[in-house]
Amino acid sequence: MSSAGPLRSRSPEPIRLDARAADNLRYIREAMERAGEFTAVPGWGGLAMGCTALAAAGFAAQQHTSNRWLLVWLIEAIVAITIAASAAALKARRVRLPLFSGPGRKFVLSFVPPIFVGALLTAVLFRAGLVAALPGTWLLLYGTAVVTGGAFSVRIVPVMGLGLMALGVVALFSPERWGDLFMGAGFGGLQILFGAIIARRYGGGQSGSTRTRKTIQGQASRKLERGSRRVQRKRAGGI
Repeated sequence: MSSAGPLRSRSPEPIRLDARAADNLRYIREAMERAGEFTAVPGWGGLAMGCTALAAAGFAAQQHTSNRWLLVWLIEAIVAITIAASAAALKARRVRLPLFSGPGRKFVLSFVPPIFVGALLTAVLFRAGLVAALPGTWLLLYGTAVVTGGAFSVRIVPVMGLGLMALGVVALFSPERWGDLFMGAGFGGLQILFGAIIARRYGGGQSGSTRTRKTIQGQASRKLERGSRRVQRKRAGGI
């Protein structure tokens, strides 16, 4: 009878380090995108936009023709867009994050469609002589843009959008002479209030944004360290 050969121990299944590394890299990317939430919305920029809107509301109320009234608000829209874009770009540069990546890109793609619809309705309503409907329409659609875009930003942003939408609904069923008051309250008052809150809580300055990034980067580093220790323990157990 032939003797049986020596028993061979089964070698442990190799650990797929590439899969674990991919998980860790995915976590870091998602963590940094969450950090981007705090740089997507310009807090102090929103406050400045509110101040210019209050000035525009007062100036527009003094106009005696629809053409001049509309011109005032169109100029204010251009000023507000310039302030928002500049503030967002400055904030992104300060914390060294791309402006149009992660939440920033999602915010813009969700924010633009309602604004585009508002621009089209402005031309249609003005040509039809329905100028009284413009304040409510603007507030309603701008609030919709803030809500949809705010779904990819800090939680307080959609709340501001809902407030703007509520003002828009009330303005649509209010006397025409109250239009500038509603727009001053929405584009001015709400922007100032929520802009100050966002600036204070979510990195209005360099220290706040840097602090947020360091916190999330620390979480990512701890995640990597724990994963590395697990791999080492599995290797030691397989020897």
